[in-house]
Amino acid sequence: MGAKAKKSLKKKMSKISSSSSTQLVNGKQAAADFLPLEGGPARKLPQLKELKNKSGVLYMGRIPHGFYEEEMKAYFSQFGTIKRLRIARNKKTGKSKHFGFMEFEDPEVAEVVAECMHNYLLFEHLLQIYVIPQEHVHPKLWKGFNYRYNPVDRLQTERKRQNKERTLDEHRRLVGRIMKRDQKRRKTIEAAGLDYECPEFRKPAFAPYMSSVDAHSHFLLLGVFVNEKRKKGRTVMQEYIAISNGESSCLEKFLNVDMEACT
Repeated sequence: MGAKAKKSLKKKMSKISSSSSTQLVNGKQAAADFLPLEGGPARKLPQLKELKNKSGVLYMGRIPHGFYEEEMKAYFSQFGTIKRLRIARNKKTGKSKHFGFMEFEDPEVAEVVAECMHNYLLFEHLLQIYVIPQEHVHPKLWKGFNYRYNPVDRLQTERKRQNKERTLDEHRRLVGRIMKRDQKRRKTIEAAGLDYECPEFRKPAFAPYMSSVDAHSHFLLLGVFVNEKRKKGRTVMQEYIAISNGESSCLEKFLNVDMEACT
């Protein structure tokens, strides 16, 4: 590059530097061709306030039998106001799983309850009570806290099924199943090589089907007949045995039924 070219390049650079500098125009500072790095006043973001959960949640373990929701509310309400209370229960039976959760309005009250009632002996059980941190409290923790279980009385259902009135065909099927089980048991004993004679299983004769009202009336008439016709020195049970042994001629006339058809 020659000397003239160097001089012209210096002039151009000086012009660019002078134009980039700020100039006063009518007493005001002229804006530059580029934006400053600092910039002007930015939009302020809204400050997010931390949500303070003032409630305290407790975990309760080793809850004894009989110490349930109503009893807990009556006992722990002396410390403070209870917001929610939930005991884990079996979905089918509704029985307690012996642990639950309780929420107080004031977290300080929850801490006091945990300090006072932890390892408290109640019905031969040591209560286990701990304060649950807020980050571990999730919505599913209180799922079904206000639900009251109505478990099905399975004993009553089974009792009705066993005591229902059966027809003649139902009795035949019942006895047939008993006979099949007896034959299977005999084959199992023979296959095991055991020398055992099973007692004979006789298929009983079927009684004619009668309603519960007719059966009850016949039973009452039978009791009256036994009390009136029994001999001296015989008890009521002995008279029943005598009737079952064949002394039923008077009973047939008294009840107006055919005893052979009923045996």
